Amino acid sequence: MSATSPVCDFGWQAPEFDLPATDGRRYSLSDISGPNGTLVMFICNHCPYVLGALDRILRDARDLQAMGIGVAAICSNDPVQYPADSFDNMKKLAQEHEFPFPYLHDESQDTARAWEAACTPDFFGLSAKGLLQYRGRLDSAGARPATRDTRRELLEAMRLIAETGEGPREQTPSMGCSIKWKAA
Repeated sequence: MSATSPVCDFGWQAPEFDLPATDGRRYSLSDISGPNGTLVMFICNHCPYVLGALDRILRDARDLQAMGIGVAAICSNDPVQYPADSFDNMKKLAQEHEFPFPYLHDESQDTARAWEAACTPDFFGLSAKGLLQYRGRLDSAGARPATRDTRRELLEAMRLIAETGEGPREQTPSMGCSIKWKAA
């Protein structure tokens, strides 16, 4: 089922987390925060929106890291109902695509709930102070291949946040698969 992220709640304070990563380490928000801002993405292994944009997500993550922006991705989906999103499969995806950022496993789904993650991909662009300044999409191509004319909306927003501490006031929500919550 597809879903969209809510409108950016400018100035929302991002909650801390401490999650295991596919590289064998644990990371907190403060561990991944960059001097010029931070991007936290909720993604997963099976979502066609994520898979269709994965090369662009990785490209933009590398470019953002070069700007002093910390980057991490979190998978919060229920791996029982969606085995493709298991921790072992997360490790495989991260290795196959040489993720340049930590890929974190939110087994309890507590982080996704605290962050109010809605879909995959769901992008949270934070200022250097950890305040939300972007909750939009990667670009207008979505799961389709991008063209030469496709604006890199996430990259542009994060560059603005790095330079000014504030994100663009006009943002288009991200669209993707809904978070796969565990049964109550």
